[in-house]
Amino acid sequence: MRRRFATTLAALALGGTPALAQQVPAPAAPPSFSAGMPLGVLADGAYQPVSPNVKVFGAIVSAESCSYDPVRNLIMAVNRGATQKEAPNDGFVSLINHDGSVHTSRWIGVNRNGLALNQPYGSDVHGGKLYLADSDGDTADGAKRVSVIRLFDMATGEPAGAIASPGVAWFNDIAVAADGAIYASQTGTSDAATPWRIYRIAQDGTTAIFVDGAPLSRPNGVAIDPEGNIVVVNIGDDAVLTFSPAGKLLRTEHAAQPGNDGLVIRSDGTKYVSSVVNGGISRIRPGKPAELIASGIPNAASMCLDPQANQLVIPMNANNALAFVKLD
Repeated sequence: MRRRFATTLAALALGGTPALAQQVPAPAAPPSFSAGMPLGVLADGAYQPVSPNVKVFGAIVSAESCSYDPVRNLIMAVNRGATQKEAPNDGFVSLINHDGSVHTSRWIGVNRNGLALNQPYGSDVHGGKLYLADSDGDTADGAKRVSVIRLFDMATGEPAGAIASPGVAWFNDIAVAADGAIYASQTGTSDAATPWRIYRIAQDGTTAIFVDGAPLSRPNGVAIDPEGNIVVVNIGDDAVLTFSPAGKLLRTEHAAQPGNDGLVIRSDGTKYVSSVVNGGISRIRPGKPAELIASGIPNAASMCLDPQANQLVIPMNANNALAFVKLD
């Protein structure tokens, strides 16, 4: 043993490599990220798309929000998947056709190579990127939950960055303004044990409180109106609150039901609000009282507008489904 050790030291001193070290293989490069393909099969290495007379429905697992892909003209359903305590890093994004059938079961999340997407909630599209309100931690080992905004390239689906807000456990909904600032809701609890807040995340990642407390009452849905103002809906009441970029309350409107989650604003200023508690869809035209245009939708969460089909798409998170409401 002494002679072998001495030989090894001599080899190292002369710039050589011990025989033992030469036998250790270099670590393999990690598998690269890839996005999922539209429904079809791979036969002998060739892709065969599903034929036009086949309709497939599904690909929704605890979807909390959706956003519209204006290039592909498809609906992006944001799925939380299993909870972090059950199966960490199980979130995914599916692509859905206008009729609710599946285009791509798992566009983001067909594999986990280089992908972290744990339990995504709100979503928005800005500057060729998909923004998702995600978080790390909250796993079975008791790891602390920390909010993370994850960005994905809209062309490829690849991860395109992440912004952590260590002082916030999780964000519910998000909206990205024209200047790239992200507005995010901290819904909190019914007894206000967790503060009711809207945060603003600057492009450099700095997170600051935008609005704190009343008139917020468990704020949930967030959207940007045509004038660049920030609009928020509450779960705790029926208020629809419009704030200036400086944080000044400009207007308070009222949905037809309380307990609200989703918010869509059209270019003419018309607002649509979904009640996750009561299951209705309110329409608020500028200067007019709210109208209830749909009802009985269970767990009506953070909806999106499908402009090509002129319809609202409403994730029903606990029901693992999407609802569709045609607009006039």
